[in-house]
Amino acid sequence: MSSTEDAVVRNRALQTEWYGEPLGDRFRRLLDRLGLSQSGLAGVLGLSAPMLSQLMSGQRAKISNPAVINRLLAVEELAADPGLDQWPPEEVAERLQRIRAETATTTSHVRLAGSAGSENGGAGPEAPARTREASPVRALQALLRSAASAGEIEEAAGLIEVSHPELAEILRVYGNGRTGDAEAHFQRTIGS
Repeated sequence: MSSTEDAVVRNRALQTEWYGEPLGDRFRRLLDRLGLSQSGLAGVLGLSAPMLSQLMSGQRAKISNPAVINRLLAVEELAADPGLDQWPPEEVAERLQRIRAETATTTSHVRLAGSAGSENGGAGPEAPARTREASPVRALQALLRSAASAGEIEEAAGLIEVSHPELAEILRVYGNGRTGDAEAHFQRTIGS
């Protein structure tokens, strides 16, 4: 195996540790579900098309910008909506545009910049963006994933599993699990 092939294998293993699976698998699901091109998905996430391609192929391992991770979680949440197939294309495009405008200001808030209409009080594109609460699940996932890799989260969960099984489950579900599974856990535990 060449050094380039070794690097790709290593990077995909790191992606699995950090993100729960190789990013190529995550991105392909979104491309298929939303009917986007790679450059279209890159634009929504706030990445260059070459960077998205390098992450997908394993030439690069890590998404270093927390805002990109936040947008990835938002796009995955959108793609997981069971009613998505019934939405008109304009609605999907509008929601993707809103996600594109999201910038993480903290781990618990998302700033929507420059969007017109209801997001900024209907005052038009020149009005200042307003901050809205992010999904508590996405906020917790972003917080845990910015603090530790998937392997570190699993190790921490293993250390406390016997004495604090509920906390270990929270670390695993929110730190390493899929957003849909975490949302279901949140609903079971907290309710709406």
